[in-house]
Amino acid sequence: MVRIKRLAFLILALGALSNSFTPAKAAVPYPQVSAPQAQDLGSLSAQSSATPISVTIVLGMRTAADAESLMVSQQTPGDPQFHKFLTADEFAARFAPTASEVARIEAALANYGLTTERTSALTLKVTGLPSDMERAFAVSLHSYQVPAHGNEDGYTFHAPQNRATIPSEIAGSISSVVGLDSRPMLRPHVRQSFQARPRASSPAAAGNPPGLWTVTDLANYYDVEPLYRAGISGKGRTIGIVTLASLTPSDPFAYWSAIGLDVDKNRLKIVNVDGGPGAPSDGSGSIETTLDVEQSGGLAPRAKIVVYQAPNNNQGFVDAFAAAVEANSADSISVSWGQWEWFDNLANSPVTDPSTGRTVSVLDGTHEQFVRAAIQGQTLFAASGDSGAYEANGDAGCFGPYDPTPSTGYSCSLTLSVDYPGSDSAITAAGGTTLAGEQEFCLDAACTQLYVVNIPQESVWGWDYLIGLCNALGFDPI
Repeated sequence: MVRIKRLAFLILALGALSNSFTPAKAAVPYPQVSAPQAQDLGSLSAQSSATPISVTIVLGMRTAADAESLMVSQQTPGDPQFHKFLTADEFAARFAPTASEVARIEAALANYGLTTERTSALTLKVTGLPSDMERAFAVSLHSYQVPAHGNEDGYTFHAPQNRATIPSEIAGSISSVVGLDSRPMLRPHVRQSFQARPRASSPAAAGNPPGLWTVTDLANYYDVEPLYRAGISGKGRTIGIVTLASLTPSDPFAYWSAIGLDVDKNRLKIVNVDGGPGAPSDGSGSIETTLDVEQSGGLAPRAKIVVYQAPNNNQGFVDAFAAAVEANSADSISVSWGQWEWFDNLANSPVTDPSTGRTVSVLDGTHEQFVRAAIQGQTLFAASGDSGAYEANGDAGCFGPYDPTPSTGYSCSLTLSVDYPGSDSAITAAGGTTLAGEQEFCLDAACTQLYVVNIPQESVWGWDYLIGLCNALGFDPI
């Protein structure tokens, strides 16, 4: 039986990840419903009083409204600013805080015993002992431990017990503070459909059958070959990939070689942000990174690729985008990680700005990076998560008709929820697609009863064609 999968999931031809590249530290598993509850170990200061921690402060742009307006103008055909992009230095000179403003912020934080490092035009890395960080942001930090489970190692993180507050001396100048909560946050967006098999009457695609496609099949099906013949194959372009799980560099090269692609052996560069996410592993989501590199590099075989890989927490997410945008070397930047935006905001323990009373969060921090990228002419793409308007089902766990633990019952949520960063106004979200043809679906675990679905034309993965199947199984289509 063949499983019909998201196209980005179809390209992996090589099986398990190899172990030829192993960073020193172990990877942290991405959040799953099956993970055991974190145990509160008590005050972080009591656990590791002499071990410094860091947070990232995203500085407010000098004129954020002007930056938003310029971004729109640059993307509006006929506008005098259409496609007149700024260099990284031009952006910094026009929109980043002045040197004197940054010096004022650094001096204020130094009074709390904190040191600062300018990591990009819009970000500062702030480091200090837990007790100093608590005084500066009026917060109580605790240490937590998640026990080892299944094949995954245990890990620790720290998180605040109360909502932090920006020091009054620098209030109004900060867009976001991330890192007070260091727990793993985001999930890879590999997706798979219901179990199905194509019927004999289904139109056959060129090359491998659906379910076993490579990027060569994808290029054939979507008529990319004429571009290759015209010399358009990514030469002179750079693809940026932001990810939260490590890549084994030999894997994509082995894949490209296996499907007959001739690529530059020096095309791939890995940038470890914040020390990197640790060793490649299934539990941390390395398959997502591998798929992203294999597919993008396979469809654009002459392009260079830069992989910005960071620890799986909100600070790593912001810092990875900040690094990619500051370098301004990638023409496009994609990310296949995310979560329901309400979770992303809530779990970061948002910080209060006492001068405005406004809550600032990781969403504010990443949005600034996205706006800057657009102004510099870097195109951003995000995997949507393929849960449509019900992203909470993927994040919180949704148990369907073949739940391996049926005692939990059917738990899909009707809560309207959208994935971040795909929901951001400065990024393009993309989801899966379903090919035309007839499919057979199992109506019971033994697959003795079949339900036939006819899909007349290729369509986005809105799942509408499965409504009849849901009715036959006795479940709400949502």
